[in-house]
Formats: sequence, structure tokens, C-alpha cells
Amino acid sequence: MGPVTSEVSVSDQYTGTVEPGGPAARRTVPGARIVKLSVGPMDNNVYLVSDDAGRTLLIDAANEADRVLDLARQVGGVELIVTTHRHADHWQALATVRDGLAVPAVAGVNDAAGIDAPTDRTLSDGDTLTVGGLTVDVIELVGHTPGSIALALNPADGPAHLFTGDCLFPGGVGRTGDPAAFTSLLDGVEEKVFARYGDDTVVYPGHGKDTTLGAERPHLAEWRARGW
Repeated sequence: MGPVTSEVSVSDQYTGTVEPGGPAARRTVPGARIVKLSVGPMDNNVYLVSDDAGRTLLIDAANEADRVLDLARQVGGVELIVTTHRHADHWQALATVRDGLAVPAVAGVNDAAGIDAPTDRTLSDGDTLTVGGLTVDVIELVGHTPGSIALALNPADGPAHLFTGDCLFPGGVGRTGDPAAFTSLLDGVEEKVFARYGDDTVVYPGHGKDTTLGAERPHLAEWRARGW
């Protein structure tokens, strides 16, 4: 008997919400296709972002390696895996997925040492990743971890698309361990994200549903006052 594989179905009815164990969802934006899958007990999001020729960036091989590999092979063309930060729920499947796809893995320079899976090179704030026709800017946001990164896809037409890991969610920034870390994270999010990108920018977080900067911008002062 051969190995059992998990067949992941892909829906084109994209709402920004996917369910653990459920189908992936795909949307098409100018110059790219984005596929989102929820994996593991913490509802981690995995994203596969492809250019018009099918060359693909995989973001956070978080858990359930068999499902991630199945989806990656369906989408095809994966050339690079990015891990947004060092917390283990975001890289449980990384070693298996990296080996299964035979592609390099990258992570933020200040978090890579905390990822217990192979990292082939590191990324710094302000770096640019190019995968086929995709151009993705690297934004380091310190606070949730020492070197979390967000990724900004900037198509020639239409809004930007931000993959924020655990740094920004609907309703606030990610969890931090102390007031100084919270201030660092919120300062970074305000200065490097909200000050740079418009309200139509779509936010794809590491867990849960999507949002936009326009939906979250009115609440920045509220987040700072409450301290989380």
C-alpha cells in the first residue's frame, strides 16, 4: 500500500475565512493568485501566492505537512518558503514541506535562530523578494517576537496585500510579553504599515480572517490606550 495523502479541495468562493480541516480558498488579484488554508489546532493560516505564470511563494508551513504539500503540489511552482516568525505553531511542518518540495526556506534575520527547522538564508527589514513576477517587500516588526516579518505584495494595479504573521489581526496587534514589546510592535505597525499603505490594503494574518487597513485604522489610538 502506498502512502496516504490528504486531498485538499480549493474553493474559488473567497471570503477571507477558512476553517480548520476545511477546503482552501483562492482569490485572484491583479498579477497574482492567493490561496489560503487553515491547518493545525491553532487555526494557522498557510498562504500560497502565485504570479500569472504559476511561480509561487509559500508563507508559513505551519502544521499538517501532508495537507500543505498536497495543496502546494496542486498549486504548483513553489520556489520559496517564508516563515514569518519563530513561534513553533508557524513552522511545525517546515522541515517536511521544505524537503518534500526541494525548495529553500527563509526567515527574518532576528528570528531564524529560534526556528528549529532548516533556514537557508535570512531576510532583513527593507529587503525585497522576487519570485517570478511577484515583488514582495520585507517589513520587520519587533515585539511579538524579536524578528517577526510581514510581507507586502505590491501589484502594479490595485491595492497592496500584506501577510502579517502574528503582528496584525482584525482588532489589534499580536500578543506581546510586556509593555515595552507592545509599544515596539504598535509603533512599528503604525510607522511601517499604516503610514505607508492605503486603506484598501488587504491584511492576511497568521490566524483567522482577513481584514483591511481601512477597517483597523480608526482603532489605533484605542489599541494604544488599552495596551494590547
